[in-house]
Amino acid sequence: MLEMTVEEFEELVAVALDRIPAELTRLMDNVAVFVEDEPPADDPELLGLYEGTPLTERGEWYAGVLPDRITIYRGPTLRMCASRDEVVEETEVTVVHEIAHHFGIDDERLHALGYG
Repeated sequence: MLEMTVEEFEELVAVALDRIPAELTRLMDNVAVFVEDEPPADDPELLGLYEGTPLTERGEWYAGVLPDRITIYRGPTLRMCASRDEVVEETEVTVVHEIAHHFGIDDERLHALGYG
């Protein structure tokens, strides 16, 4: 497994977030991004997870709720990548993938766009 500290991986996630165009990040609402070492035991290869209510499904009832949560998992990303460059690329794809879920874009559409 490729070695990378938590801090190094968190920095890659931050860089990936910074690469999201400002016109999109301005539209993001009530969402927080976290880095964790491992995903839930029932899905050990999960790279990222979006939990919340997509912007496209929010209505008048949406007020006073906890932020949506995007979690990027370090362990499976490092296990599947053979180089730092691969980790950088995979982290960017995963961050974009999970943010797309925040915007209401489903997995089928993401796969069609190349964000598997």
